[in-house]
Amino acid sequence: MDTSVLDPLPPAREIPAAFAASVRSWWYVGEKQSAISEERLLRRLPFYRPQGITSTPYYHSPVIAYSSRVNLDSPKHFLNTLSMISTSPSPNAPPPAVVLHGYGAGLGFFYQNFPALAKWAGHCGSSVYALDWLGMGRSARVPFTIKAKRDDISGRVAEAESFFVDSLEAWRKKMGLDKMTLVGHSLGAYFSTAYALKYPTRVNKLILLSPAGVSRDPNSSIPSREVTDNRDTNSNGTAEPATQDKVDQIREKQLAEKKQESRTRRLLTYLWEEGWSPFQVVRSTFVWGPMLIGKYSSRRFMGLSEEDTRDIHDYITNITLAKGSGEYCISHILAPGAHARLPLVDRISALKIPITFVYGDDDWMDPEGGRQAVENLRQAGNGKGRMYIINYAGHHVYLDNVKAVNDLLVKELDRQ
Repeated sequence: MDTSVLDPLPPAREIPAAFAASVRSWWYVGEKQSAISEERLLRRLPFYRPQGITSTPYYHSPVIAYSSRVNLDSPKHFLNTLSMISTSPSPNAPPPAVVLHGYGAGLGFFYQNFPALAKWAGHCGSSVYALDWLGMGRSARVPFTIKAKRDDISGRVAEAESFFVDSLEAWRKKMGLDKMTLVGHSLGAYFSTAYALKYPTRVNKLILLSPAGVSRDPNSSIPSREVTDNRDTNSNGTAEPATQDKVDQIREKQLAEKKQESRTRRLLTYLWEEGWSPFQVVRSTFVWGPMLIGKYSSRRFMGLSEEDTRDIHDYITNITLAKGSGEYCISHILAPGAHARLPLVDRISALKIPITFVYGDDDWMDPEGGRQAVENLRQAGNGKGRMYIINYAGHHVYLDNVKAVNDLLVKELDRQ
């Protein structure tokens, strides 16, 4: 994008390492700063058109992108949406891709994947959208309540899933889309699958990046690693078809790490099991919150450039410290150990569409669930299930090995 025609955005603050800096960051958190933090990430896209800009020279670009709030039928319900639209739409284009983030994250996490996805959209004359789930990111933070009793597991799961999948269906209707390919990460992959099970005629295919809630086994996943892992980025690894030996290697490593969990990890796991929202914990620290988030973002995104790390930290800080809403789904959807109360491996065989599972070779999600899901699909007559392992990647595969994941996404979007 020609940034010379735009008003410059204020640079992101340094990641706070001391109390005074944390206080200053906390003071400026709010909707205005949240919008700025998201736009900093999206202005990296040469085809992004900020709101209010109508005269910039986008006609040479095969794609234009813009952000909007899509209002749903329920009062005060809206989904924050990034639209990447082909400037030469084709009547024979494949269904649009819809990118859906994981627990407590937002569409800005995919800023390094959007160029490849936009190129795909421009090439085939289709579109790509990225959404913030209702109650997360920069979408409406509406109250999240469950009426089912604590011992009514199926009722709790159904209500929690409906909060998200029904809002996605309402968004689809507002956008006038017939079918979609859903690209979901982690809990977003879980909800993408739940959506396909509830609205099967509206889904063209599923691409599930390190999906949550697939496996039955509570002993292999280590959710505390999300906040304790150090993670560099790598552009040398590739995506390879998952073999049983590779899956077994990942699981053996996970089980070994489970046995050696530190006291900190055990505490984090305990809080998860008790239904605490990690964002609720951070918000409860008030002015210390930005500094706590800084410890996470500096460690988890250490492979990014200094500027990118600052920008994504500011983005995470603003969406984390916003009013709690959809995040409270977690204890209704996932049981202790971060496995689903109603595992997808036991439900997914009802689907007749292509489904691709993707895991990192250093993932903390259990890849055996994906392998078994592909087998269950095959036994049900659906031979369109596939599974890949991304080398040099953890749970955030799309950030840890950008090139390998981007290449795989385009390959799977093109798959017939």
